[in-house]
Amino acid sequence: MITINPFVELSAYIPSIAMQAFLILMVILTVGGTILDMIHKKNVKFFFENSKKAKLSATKSITTGEKASIIAKTVAHDILASGEFCGVKRRSAHLLGMYGTIIFWVTSAIMIFSYSTPSSITPSIYPVLWHIGAIMTCIGGYWFWFILRVDVRVEGNKWFRIVFADLFVLSLVATSTFGLAWSYFQSSGATGLSTLFFALFVISNVALFGGVYWSKFAHMFYKPGAAIQKHLAEADGSRDDLPEPADLPEKYGLGIKRSEPQNY
Repeated sequence: MITINPFVELSAYIPSIAMQAFLILMVILTVGGTILDMIHKKNVKFFFENSKKAKLSATKSITTGEKASIIAKTVAHDILASGEFCGVKRRSAHLLGMYGTIIFWVTSAIMIFSYSTPSSITPSIYPVLWHIGAIMTCIGGYWFWFILRVDVRVEGNKWFRIVFADLFVLSLVATSTFGLAWSYFQSSGATGLSTLFFALFVISNVALFGGVYWSKFAHMFYKPGAAIQKHLAEADGSRDDLPEPADLPEKYGLGIKRSEPQNY
């Protein structure tokens, strides 16, 4: 199973061009949903206005070299290593999901555009990575959903409480889960179950990429820019007038203590 390209087997029933067109449609839905999200929430406008305000309140200037260094460190620490997550478990789950998803998407695109015809001979590395990426996404996603969600453990909400913002995580995990199930039943010759999970795989992809406007999908495009702006503002002193973090009163003995997380 793990060395078999499921898209080659699928090409006996669905033309390669149709698979490629579907992937392109998902990209268009992602771009369109992100643009609508930016227009509705005015994220980009807020970002640039905030950047202008930061420049006016800066207390010192930083060189181009310093800016490049800050950007490089931010990309390495905050983005590639998810350094904004303090807890090891939450950070590990996020990294598993993030890199698993990247591997899954990239290898899907490679196999669909280069190795999705009946006569294709797919290098084994691509289907192996495709399956590994899907498994990583499932581990990170299920770990987050059932164990690490803050609103469940602290606010006392049930694990099955679902809001629109959860659409991204749920459809992402569903896509990987149904993809693995489809591949397994396809390789084992269970035609009926293979067809069922392929249909679910397609539906979950449509929900994932078509639901960008309603989910947190677009958030991952804003996050790098916000992180870079934050660290540049810290370097030039324009963040010095921000209020102290909420946990400082407890740190300095002002009598305000945080409640311990409750288990439900």
